[in-house]
Amino acid sequence: MEDNRLLLKVENLKLYFKASKGIVQAVDDVNFSLPNNRAVVVIGESGCGKSSMAKALLRLLPRNVAEYSGKILLNGVDTMAMSDEAYRTNVRWVRMSMVPQAAMNSLNPVLKVGDQVAEPIMVHHGVDKAAALDQAKTMFQRVGVPVDFLYRYAFELSGGMRQRVAIAMSLVTVPDLVILDEPTSALDVLTQANIMNLLKRFKHEISTSFILITHDISTSSELADDVVVMYAGQIVEISDNKRFFTAPLHPYSAKLMASVPRLRGATQPEFITGQPPSLINPPTGCRFADRCAKRFYKCVEEPPTVNVGGVQVKCWLYT
Repeated sequence: MEDNRLLLKVENLKLYFKASKGIVQAVDDVNFSLPNNRAVVVIGESGCGKSSMAKALLRLLPRNVAEYSGKILLNGVDTMAMSDEAYRTNVRWVRMSMVPQAAMNSLNPVLKVGDQVAEPIMVHHGVDKAAALDQAKTMFQRVGVPVDFLYRYAFELSGGMRQRVAIAMSLVTVPDLVILDEPTSALDVLTQANIMNLLKRFKHEISTSFILITHDISTSSELADDVVVMYAGQIVEISDNKRFFTAPLHPYSAKLMASVPRLRGATQPEFITGQPPSLINPPTGCRFADRCAKRFYKCVEEPPTVNVGGVQVKCWLYT
């Protein structure tokens, strides 16, 4: 695919943190791209670097950063080369926005939710509060929140409504890319389905691209055009949804899919033996080797990322 059709291209992205026991390699040499009007789902075990990658993309960095490097090309412009002020003014919540984990924690408890949704419009589009609240009302209607909820506080809303408000806040400036970090966690099954249907509708209506970070593989299949699998700070597979959900290539991806309960058939869910390696001192070679039933002598060396019929997989089995 030509680069001019790409919305986002990430090259050699690294995000390391300082910890009391050493340097945590949370995101380690990550490469991927995202076309316009496309949804990418990022899956993997807890602690594999999914949320850290999201924070790296939006430059939401804690104070203990040890290394933050690479390229993040948004419509061909390297946002890593921007100053913090230029990035805040021109990128964050203008071109890229985010729905963080736990909507209740992301909403200010002492401000009415309508004011919080209107604020990005006032800051980035320079409109007055009355006009911003009118746009917030329109967005509330589009995400299925009653207009009178505009004047309520976050604690007065249900979990599903708070999640819809958080989504409204991320979409109100009509960004090119929205990053959703576990948007359906702690919600009941029906509310999860409604949220996913809402995201699918917005993807088609306003041509927004999504990066969805989740543990819920079955729910993610509803939105995913492509699937990115992370393990121990690295991307081990990138595939389109049809091929991934039927025939994942990387041994870790195959184990993840085997752990999902099936509605039909007698196959029992499997589990992955062992535990992920420490990101403070990750092993050399393949980071999944100690837990992999298919490991062989080459796995002591760092595996390359190879293209197998359009699927990018980081594994010696396919070289």
